[in-house]
Amino acid sequence: MNSQLSLPIPISYIEGNYFLFSIDAVTYLRREHHICGVLAGTLPQIPQQNVFLGLPLQLMPEEARLLVEKGVACIVDEVKAQKDGMKALMEHDRKKYLHDLESQGLEAMRLQNNRKEQKKEKHLQKIAEKQSTKARKAAETASADEPKGESKEESVVDLFADNQQSGPSQISSRRVSTTVPTNSVMGITPATSYRLIPSQPSADQLMALPAVPSSYPLFAHLHSEGYFLSPGLRFGCQYLAYPGDSLRFHSHFLVVSAEWDEELNLMDLIAGGRLGTGVKKGFLIGGAEKTEDTEGERVRTFSLEWAGM
Repeated sequence: MNSQLSLPIPISYIEGNYFLFSIDAVTYLRREHHICGVLAGTLPQIPQQNVFLGLPLQLMPEEARLLVEKGVACIVDEVKAQKDGMKALMEHDRKKYLHDLESQGLEAMRLQNNRKEQKKEKHLQKIAEKQSTKARKAAETASADEPKGESKEESVVDLFADNQQSGPSQISSRRVSTTVPTNSVMGITPATSYRLIPSQPSADQLMALPAVPSSYPLFAHLHSEGYFLSPGLRFGCQYLAYPGDSLRFHSHFLVVSAEWDEELNLMDLIAGGRLGTGVKKGFLIGGAEKTEDTEGERVRTFSLEWAGM
């Protein structure tokens, strides 16, 4: 586990959703606890992008509850935590934080100006090279047309020398200073508030176990068997079950939960079986068995697959 990561990991509860904002927490939970989630972060300038999304990672309620029950994570009321943190913020801490942001803005502006100057310098260098090549060709042409006459040759040489002198020297003299004016500091919007607000929540900011759908026993059962689970909406099911990390494996099952005494429509079973076979997956149905055993719920699963058409 990352040395900077301490348990339990805080999961931010915001408007009915569960988020992780720490990349260390995301990688740790994926590697050690098979929690994948869904990346939900996008760039404000490109709101319609649908690939290569970034932080935060959004968790299903089932994933959040599973982590809390294992003692790996806790649910934090993020709105309350932010408000409490801002109220408790000392004035010198606030000034230090703003000073750090200003320093980052100055550094960002300096780097941006340097990139602009380098780009401009390359462009001016290309212009100088073109001028130099043009002058050289003109000198060669003039000397070929008028091979006699010392004064002519001297004038051509002088013309070429003048062009050589006026190119790079004049261009280099037009360089602009990269000093950043203090009134044009680039604004920095921090992605996290970990340096401003304490990362570990207080007891009154913690929330109870997340509410989960009736499919949670099946989710927990498959997770305990080593499967990686992700939302299955795009395949018309509740979950997709992977035998390993979804970045390395294709999913094996389309998972649908059912109550133990629920009547199943035969057409739904046929459609699910055919769909699963068509996308090279099994169609898995499961649920908690009703027993008088108080030690825990027993989950039964059944898979359907078309053997031939």
